Amino acid sequence: MKIPVLAGLTAVCALSAAAQAIPGVLAAGAQPELVQEGFKFTEGPVGAADGSLYFDDVQNNRTHHLGKDGKITVVRENTQGANGIALDKAGDLFTAEGKRIAKRSPDGQVTTLTEGSGSLPLMAPNDLILDAKGGIYFTDPGPRPVVPGRKAYVYYLPAGSKEPRMLDDSIARPNGLTLTNNGKTLVVDDTIGDAVFAFDIQPDGSVKNKRPFAKLHGVVAGQESGADGLALDRQDRVWISTASGVQIFGKKGQYLGTVKVPRQPANVAFAGPGKKILYITAREGLYRLNTLSQGPGRLGK
Repeated sequence: MKIPVLAGLTAVCALSAAAQAIPGVLAAGAQPELVQEGFKFTEGPVGAADGSLYFDDVQNNRTHHLGKDGKITVVRENTQGANGIALDKAGDLFTAEGKRIAKRSPDGQVTTLTEGSGSLPLMAPNDLILDAKGGIYFTDPGPRPVVPGRKAYVYYLPAGSKEPRMLDDSIARPNGLTLTNNGKTLVVDDTIGDAVFAFDIQPDGSVKNKRPFAKLHGVVAGQESGADGLALDRQDRVWISTASGVQIFGKKGQYLGTVKVPRQPANVAFAGPGKKILYITAREGLYRLNTLSQGPGRLGK
């Protein structure tokens, strides 16, 4: 199924102020361009090996593919509100959806990898990333609205297992997550608070030494940060979608700047030639931003 291209979608979207240059990251005046709109809630972008992009429309229960030719097609319907997406070398799509982590094989078959354990079933998993061993790190913040006192979780699902290991239950609402390029550090943000956390990854996939990695910029007291999906570039800079735009942090957590987006962004991923285009899912639209950075050398995010 092809999605019709709407008029004027290649125009640069006007922003309130020109973007500031960030050496090696963004050129002066760089701004997001609208690729296409007409969706309900775009999420979960991930770049494929050929430079194309997969992303979800959560409320329409569809997974889309943006080909190298610029055409957007539907690759899966009835996704149970699929959110985050990951890829493996076999072409399988891994999704956080409904109350499960699922896998869609290239032939279209969808299988459930886990629904949690009997004592701790999944509530509403949000984002996920694969490690080099085929294990899956994922967040389960639970559904909206937020229930006071309800815990939210960060998990690790070892390859071949159906029983995820709970890694953390002390982040108010864990959402986006990524692994550093060397695979030794897990980074997780919090939709409610302004802290972004880092964990040291152990050989068995467990984590220790939880610590603040960065503090989100410009969060208004009493309001949620809106921190959502995030992406890593080849220099271990972290790009985080927030209520104020896409915030960029250096490898040591230092704030570098914010990219303003016409709609509140929900997630980001590098794709395109050389993985130098940052794709931004933002409510009804999909945007792209030309960067000086380059996405990680590994598959996906």
